[in-house]
Amino acid sequence: MDDLVLKAMAKWPDVPDCYGWLGLDARGDWYMRDEQTQALGSFAQSKGSRLTHEKLIDFIGRNYASDKQGQWFFQNGPQRVFVQLEATPWVWRLQPDGGIRSHTGTSARMQRCIVDEHGRLYLDTEQGFGLVHTQDVLHAADFIETGLWVPQDMRTQELPKRFGYVRRPQNTTKEIKA
Repeated sequence: MDDLVLKAMAKWPDVPDCYGWLGLDARGDWYMRDEQTQALGSFAQSKGSRLTHEKLIDFIGRNYASDKQGQWFFQNGPQRVFVQLEATPWVWRLQPDGGIRSHTGTSARMQRCIVDEHGRLYLDTEQGFGLVHTQDVLHAADFIETGLWVPQDMRTQELPKRFGYVRRPQNTTKEIKA
């Protein structure tokens, strides 16, 4: 995380968490979800406004992490902004040299390959679990056809529990009113 973020967390330790305002789609794009968007339904029903500002996207990527429950968040200074996931916490891009990069730009090494009942391709890496970007599926098919990757079958509904992530984080704390 950015040093500025760590300092803000130390200075203001009791800032409430934020839920529902940020989403990550299956192509690795971030979406801001205002109150009106949230009122229209879940992230799958109403994504919101796609973020396009490169420095903001880079800042989110550098400060993107998960808690012990597998809920992914963006640490925005002292505030944790939990992320609604359309698919998985990572979206993988395949590089021309065979490397793998996340939607945040970090490199990863594949540990295993998964395919679900819809034919979507996922990679489990030392960095975590994620979906292969749709534009890279043909390139990945070459790896599978040559035997470099051997996909294991798994049902979509099993993935979050098996790989320890929460698609729709919820605020479970009960606030005490005076």
